[in-house]
Amino acid sequence: MALSRIDTTNMIEDVPQSKLDNNINFRNIIINGDMSIAQRGTSTASITGAGYHTIDRINTNLSSLGTWTQSQSTDVPSSQGFAKSLKMDCTTADASPSSADFLQLKQRIEGQNLQYLKKGTSSATSLTLSFWVKSNKTGTYTCELNDTDNSRQISKTYTISSASTWEKKTITFAGDTTGTLDNDNAGSLELNFWLGAGSNWTSGTLNTSWGTSVSANRVSSSNVNLADSTSNEWYITGIQLEAGTTASDFEFLPVDVNLQRCQRYYQQYDYTGTYHVIAHGTVIGGNQIRIIFPFINTMRSTPSLSNNGVGNFRLNAYGSGADQTCTGMSLIFGTVQNAELNFTKTTSNLSTNTNGRISTEHTNDASLIFNAEL
Repeated sequence: MALSRIDTTNMIEDVPQSKLDNNINFRNIIINGDMSIAQRGTSTASITGAGYHTIDRINTNLSSLGTWTQSQSTDVPSSQGFAKSLKMDCTTADASPSSADFLQLKQRIEGQNLQYLKKGTSSATSLTLSFWVKSNKTGTYTCELNDTDNSRQISKTYTISSASTWEKKTITFAGDTTGTLDNDNAGSLELNFWLGAGSNWTSGTLNTSWGTSVSANRVSSSNVNLADSTSNEWYITGIQLEAGTTASDFEFLPVDVNLQRCQRYYQQYDYTGTYHVIAHGTVIGGNQIRIIFPFINTMRSTPSLSNNGVGNFRLNAYGSGADQTCTGMSLIFGTVQNAELNFTKTTSNLSTNTNGRISTEHTNDASLIFNAEL
């Protein structure tokens, strides 16, 4: 039986454009929008101030509006492919916010990742935001794009209609023909989810078109105050921000790719258990060991260094006997690819040795933390 030849020349014309659009890699501007990476930990309680607390790349911007527990939750929309969400749980209420109080979750985005949007030109591209959200507190909430390079912003509202029910929201922001974004590794654009705000932020007219940033015009006067009861909780997952005026299906990335993107901004090395050699280095001055520590992935900028307690680390010069308790740690020199670290101890009894090692304490866990967040 003869086989007929298949002409594939024009087969792509039969594929709907929406299907082709869904194959664009990295169309989602937001990193870790499925809330799957949480290097810092899966739960933090007693949050009263700004910072990164659990989910990578999600900054909690909080000023005097309640006390919160933030966690990585397994409560997710059914049959949508998500495994994790971010949960905000009010543990101390503030039913009467002062004028300057606010609570928002945000992600800051590098300007060099946004040049294709052509912001500040006559060809500026619209952006469409989509996400899944759930809360017991129904009502109006505000989402905002904030151009920090040019002090411009635009806000839109969405409504949670059904209590404690996952709902998908889609919001389109027009392109901005004013204000070119800097082409560098600094933060240029913020996506902000407002969960409560005092009158300093709500007393004007909501800026639903791009304009000069005025505090009073950033948040809807109808915005809920999620902090008004300790019964309140709010979940979000599947955040996607993409060029264009329509929302495509959420772009799921392999976990290793997602982790690498997060590690551009934050890398945490956890040494758990009873004893781990971290690195080998050179003894200096009898009470110091200096090491070169390579990063897993290139970071956005030279990071800062922190740890979970210097006493959880040990110094040992080869041939000098028992490990010595670390009493100090510093970053001597750093690049986006590695760092030179100096570990010190109180006494100078390592002078006869030229090489040594840094290890963890025999019973406590230890962590090295490198932070290059925006």
